[in-house]
Amino acid sequence: MGRGRVELKLIENKINRQVTFSKRRNGLMKKAFELSVLCDAEVALIVFSSRGKHFEFGSPDSLTKTLDRYQRFNFSPQPMDPTNPEAQKWFQDLSKLKEKYESLQRFQRHLLGEDLETLTLTELEHLEKQLESALTLGRQRRTELMLNQMEELKNKLAAERRPTGAINRSWGPDAHITEAPFLNRSTHSTHPNGLETEPTLQIGYSHYEPSEATIPRNGGARNNYMQGWAL
Repeated sequence: MGRGRVELKLIENKINRQVTFSKRRNGLMKKAFELSVLCDAEVALIVFSSRGKHFEFGSPDSLTKTLDRYQRFNFSPQPMDPTNPEAQKWFQDLSKLKEKYESLQRFQRHLLGEDLETLTLTELEHLEKQLESALTLGRQRRTELMLNQMEELKNKLAAERRPTGAINRSWGPDAHITEAPFLNRSTHSTHPNGLETEPTLQIGYSHYEPSEATIPRNGGARNNYMQGWAL
């Protein structure tokens, strides 16, 4: 009786998972060995378990030799067709970009304080100048931003104080007050301070006091006046 189809999902039980890994690993190693013998192929196999333990298989030579061959094949430049100038141009551009990328990576590590032991005295001085220049530019930019913020705050304060200043000026000593037309007909008083007063209306008894011009200066005139009145 054949076994049924196994559903491809993580085995929750740790014991069953370990047993399945051991069986499948042995089967994988057997298949790799058969492939290398039957087909005269160079096979390299590396397996890591969930616990970090590794298993490897390499044929016909060692696994290290196979990995070195793999790295040379993938990372070394492939031979170009000398009759194709466009392909040669692409290859040159790719080489320049690769060198620039590696140089930028080295420079970044140097800025972070890494791999400094490989630098010469001249290279260290050049790196120091670049760091000082970057620090100076950073400080200048920070100062510029701070000045801009102070200017914005100053403008905001001026905008907030402007309405209050306009009101104070309108009530100041030099403010011009427009009189109503009917106030122009008011009489002017002889107050020593020169202040204008409005006319007053007095209701009730008012005692009359004659002026000095109407008071007689001699007694005879007063008697004559009284006599005439008595008559």
